This record gives sequence, C-alpha cells and structure tokens, in this order.
Amino acid sequence: MPESDRAELPADVSEPESPPKEHAFWTELIEVVEVIVLALVAIATAWSGYQAAKWDGRQSLLYGTASTDRFKADAASTAGGQELVADASLFTAWLQATAAHDSTLAALYVRRFTPHYRAAFQAWLKTDPLTNSAAPAGPAYMPQYRNPDLVAAAQLNNRAAAAFGQGNTARANSDDYVRVTVLFAAVLFLVAIAQRFKIRNIRVATTSVAFVLLVFTALSVAQLPRT
Repeated sequence: MPESDRAELPADVSEPESPPKEHAFWTELIEVVEVIVLALVAIATAWSGYQAAKWDGRQSLLYGTASTDRFKADAASTAGGQELVADASLFTAWLQATAAHDSTLAALYVRRFTPHYRAAFQAWLKTDPLTNSAAPAGPAYMPQYRNPDLVAAAQLNNRAAAAFGQGNTARANSDDYVRVTVLFAAVLFLVAIAQRFKIRNIRVATTSVAFVLLVFTALSVAQLPRT
C-alpha cells in the first residue's frame, strides 16, 4: 500500500491527556490529609482501647475488694453481735442476782463479762442506775462501751462502700473510653467513604467532617482520666 494511502491517526487521540496540575495538586493534598487522619486515628484508637481495658480491670479489682470487705464486715458484725448478746444475757442474770441480794453470784457474772463490756459496766454503776431513773438502760448504752468487732464491721463497711464507689467511677471511665473508640471508628468510616468519591468537593467535605470529628474526639479523650 502506498504511503500516501495510509490513514493518519488524529493527533488528539494519539496519547491520553494528562490531568490538570491543579486537580493533581488537590488530589495529592487530600490524600496526604487522609493518611494523616488515618494515622492519628489508629494511634488514638489503640490508646483508647488500652485505657478502656485498664479501667475495666480496675473496676473488677475494686468490685472484688468491695465484696471481700463486705464478707469480712458481715463476719465481724456477726461475731460482735453474738458477743453483745452474751454480755447482755450475763447482765440480765446479774440484775436478777442483785435483786436476790446474791452478791457472790452477781460478782461471778461480772467476771464473765468481756473486758470492754466490763469497763462500760463499771462506768454504768457510777451513774447509780438502781436508784437513778435517768441512768442509761445498761452498759451497752454507755459511751465507754466499744465492741471491737462491731467497730471493725463499721470500718469494713465504710471501706467496702468507698471501693464500690471507686469501682463505679472506673466503670464509667471505661464506658467513656469505649464511647470515644466508637467515635474514632466513625472517623475511619468517613475517611473510607471519602476515598470512594471522585468529585473533589464531596471528598473534601467528607474528609473535613472526619477531621472535625477526630479533633472533637481527641479533645474528649484528653479530658478523660488515665490509669
């Protein structure tokens, strides 16, 4: 075939057109921002998950401590109550012996009192209870009466209540870190959606929303307590 008969290719379809420089610049800039957002979200998500796990472990430890103290308090309260019942029974017997003018038997009952009840009993006698109607009803109502087991039970209950309250706080902190982890996941979702858009304005808008949400969540994390 002669060269003159050869079909010449149009100049406009010989090579693909290169994208405008402005479009390429914006595309690269958005991609850089997206990479930065993804990197920050990855670090923040790992940190939030770590803190949530630590607070969850602290919550379990505090709840366990509160339960242990409750059991100890119940045991001490039972022991103290039994001791008080025994002293009260001996005190009733002492009243009967005293009414019968049996000083020997009355003295025997006094010797069987527990030491702290006996101290309160001696203080109670000084109020002249047999003739003074304003005297306390018995040694257990005296300020000098101090049952060690009942005191320990009260202290253990207070300590258990404090530990339980701290456990509730730890649980709330764990829930807060889980919440911000979900928000970070939402940022990842928005960035992933933005990368699917080819229209620059929509991609920029979606990435901007993701960045704003990232900043808001990061500020929330900064205000949360750490353990």
